[in-house]
Amino acid sequence: MPADQNHFNHLRSLLQREREEDLQQYLQQVRERPLAERVERGHTWYPLQVVQTGFSLGEKAYVVVERTARLNEPHQLRAGQTVSFFTQAPHVHQPEKQGIINYVERNRMKIILQSRDVPDWISLGQLGVDQLFDDRSYQEMMKALEKVSQAKGNRLAELRALLTREPAKNAKTHPVPMTGKPAETEEGPGLNASQQAAVRAILETELVTVIHGPPGTGKTTTLVAAITQLVEKENTVLVTAPSNTAADLLTERLADAGLNVVRIGNVSRIDEHILPHTLEAILAKHPESKNIKKVKIQAAEYRRQARQHKRSFGYEERREREHLKHQARELEAWANTLEARLLEQILSSAQAITCTLVGAAHPVLEPYKFRTCIIDEAAQALEPATWIPITKCSRVVLAGDPFQLPPTVKSMEAARAGLNKTLIERCLEIMPEQVHLLDVQYRMHRAIMGFSNEYFYDGALKAHDTVVERQLSAPKTDSHAFSFFEPVVFIDTAGTGFEEKINRGTGKDSSRYQSKYNPEEALLVREHLIKLLNRFPEHPEAPEACLPSIGILSPYREQVNYLEEMVREDAALSKLLLPDPNAALRNPESEGRNALLSINTIDGFQGQERDVIYISLVRSNAKHDIGFLSDYRRMNVAMTRARKLLVVIGDSATIGNNAFYARLLEYCEREGMYETAWAYMR
Repeated sequence: MPADQNHFNHLRSLLQREREEDLQQYLQQVRERPLAERVERGHTWYPLQVVQTGFSLGEKAYVVVERTARLNEPHQLRAGQTVSFFTQAPHVHQPEKQGIINYVERNRMKIILQSRDVPDWISLGQLGVDQLFDDRSYQEMMKALEKVSQAKGNRLAELRALLTREPAKNAKTHPVPMTGKPAETEEGPGLNASQQAAVRAILETELVTVIHGPPGTGKTTTLVAAITQLVEKENTVLVTAPSNTAADLLTERLADAGLNVVRIGNVSRIDEHILPHTLEAILAKHPESKNIKKVKIQAAEYRRQARQHKRSFGYEERREREHLKHQARELEAWANTLEARLLEQILSSAQAITCTLVGAAHPVLEPYKFRTCIIDEAAQALEPATWIPITKCSRVVLAGDPFQLPPTVKSMEAARAGLNKTLIERCLEIMPEQVHLLDVQYRMHRAIMGFSNEYFYDGALKAHDTVVERQLSAPKTDSHAFSFFEPVVFIDTAGTGFEEKINRGTGKDSSRYQSKYNPEEALLVREHLIKLLNRFPEHPEAPEACLPSIGILSPYREQVNYLEEMVREDAALSKLLLPDPNAALRNPESEGRNALLSINTIDGFQGQERDVIYISLVRSNAKHDIGFLSDYRRMNVAMTRARKLLVVIGDSATIGNNAFYARLLEYCEREGMYETAWAYMR
């Protein structure tokens, strides 16, 4: 059997293992638990009320529901998830309807039902929404793998052969500084030499281009510049990413560049910047959409009348029912024809179509083929998912950074067997000549960048002049004299007895995956943060004296939970969680949408940045066990979120036996400030 066929057979086997593990976890954590516990864990909304109904694309009805209890509480329901819309009312035939969450906004949710009609029982109340196991993504990945493995004599077969070949012996897995043609201004004003060379490669390469974009190097800017030029030569460019959030960002940036962009699929946020570009919103604005909606409503009414129960049911009643069904079918056919015509107009006129990787399998895209497909954040995508958009194009651009967060794999067995290896990682090994490194970063001080640059990027990165020495500063007095903070700080808890703990609760709380937390370390974060904030005036007159934006991160969810509770209970700090009115002064792109202080896991914070970042490592034990701190890519993400000040808090006695962290400790002593926790315990 050819090597590429073996590769795809292996991927199918691994994907099946992953699906089985995912299903097993879902059954244990969600489906097999009673309603009250599912609500408590955030897997279910109940009770709720319907605030709106209508009809979406095709023959799908939708409902907009709103929570009537547990308002604003955190939950697990997200856009794109498959759910069950149900009623607990007694004596209801078929009390569940499946659907997909279109959006979630605080206490409100829109669900596209897998049904032509809204269920009659919504008027009975006792309504809820249950998270279901989402098999669709696995189905679409399996379909893509089958399609690719069966391809013969076409461009897809050519891409398969190229992307599954064996790497050359002694292949270098780290990037090297990119060299290329001199910068040419027509390839994008404001782009540096490495960005311009990357754009040039995207425009000229026939099959596969890889853009390696380390943190802060302007990867999205480069992609937007390339797409802006691609649309001058191609009808439409397909632009994809693994997550809804990443696809939304691309949509916003492309629209800001003046392109006609259409966002397909489940929108992860309802935002004024994104909503006008969604397929539904564009359809709704079209003059014909009102007529289509009226026709769908009339068809639904005919179907409802045809379902009505009648005491006597003879020849005339049967004839009337068939007539109503016939009218409903004719109206549906007419509505679908009008809608298909509108869809074709909208999609064929789009310069860029954005979606998630699985969203590329959306039925509305079925008839379309694209010259170029862009896959952003490719280092976070399972290889089987990456093949979904590739089946729809004749050349592909993979953009991302393999030294940041990897894709999530739930099956340890599948991960060990290779499912966690991404296509972009493979490309770094098999086609280094097509890898283009963006080598200038615009986010952080050189000292914050320095450790990651040495360890992950072979020293190939350089800080731009605008950030190379940019430090956090605070007023010394009422005058405009400022004092500066060291950009990198490590606070060592060794010898203090700040040992890690497992969970804080029992019973229902004990299900938090045995996550670790370290309360004394959290208090140390608080002490340092208060000390920092005290350096700033409460009501600054000068914009440069505004409080810095702050992020507190930890690899462990339980530590994040502890930190959030601690901050919310602190009168001085809790107000920092509110929207920040000065955000636009520090970063115009934020437009005041961010809180001054954010607390999150490292995984949940990827893609964001702040002036100050605290990292609470948590691990402190006599066995020197560091758990998944050994995934160094996670630390790379965390450290490179900081613009001006990075504060890492941990136990050198626990982490110091690990070569990576030993180098980090050495770096902090050499390039920053190394402090002991005892200084904060007086």
